[in-house]
Amino acid sequence: MKKGMVFKVFVYFLTISFLLLMNGFPRIVAQATEKALPIGEMISKGEVKFEAREKVWKNVDPSHFPIFEGTKIKTEKGTSILALTDNCQIEVGQNSLLTFDRNDRLHLLQGSIDFRIPVAGAMEFKIGNISVLPSRPLQASKSPSVPLPRMEEAIGSILIHANGAVTVKSLRGALSVLSQDRVVLAALSHRDSVTIPSVTVKNPSRIMLAQAWETAREVESRENRRVPAWLWIGGSLAAAAVAAGIGIGIYNENHEHKHRIPICP
Repeated sequence: MKKGMVFKVFVYFLTISFLLLMNGFPRIVAQATEKALPIGEMISKGEVKFEAREKVWKNVDPSHFPIFEGTKIKTEKGTSILALTDNCQIEVGQNSLLTFDRNDRLHLLQGSIDFRIPVAGAMEFKIGNISVLPSRPLQASKSPSVPLPRMEEAIGSILIHANGAVTVKSLRGALSVLSQDRVVLAALSHRDSVTIPSVTVKNPSRIMLAQAWETAREVESRENRRVPAWLWIGGSLAAAAVAAGIGIGIYNENHEHKHRIPICP
């Protein structure tokens, strides 16, 4: 009797576990498939490499090379053309280095690119501390009679100079240059260009990180070198008192001299 009860409980447990597994299995498969799918393809000419593993670079197939999230691409004496799944097209110049951390965000680490983003595209280019993306018009009126602003594809280029500055050009459409805090640094319209200085492009979080690693001994030493607040206040009050005393003495001397009766010889 007990053996029959244990067997039924075991079968029941296996059934519930199987149902729970099947409920989560399609989601796991979908996530794995999504990660396994390439986000685009690349054709290249000349010396173009990809990072097979950390610090190990291999030549790409010039006729067809699939691009995945996280793939790092380096053009040396070569150029590449990327065609992404959302119909975005990117041409990579020589001596460039880039990677995709998402299917809709490209990190340009070195060099230059020319790009074309369709109206429905949502590509964002990250260069250090700034981002470049198409500007989408906003409709402020709720009235259906007000026509929507005309949207067009964005065509432009990005160049990283040797000193770290970045030049962004818009050949068609509108582009926005944003800071790390998503503050608009520049708004480019048709055939506009702007050069962002290297100080703005550099990531300020590195400075904050360096300050965070300051040792306790350095903090204690800095604190010991500080002049106490009461000494500053006392010194300021003493200086003010001396200045006031000197001023009163000068005033009295001048006042007495003014009212002194001259003595005739």
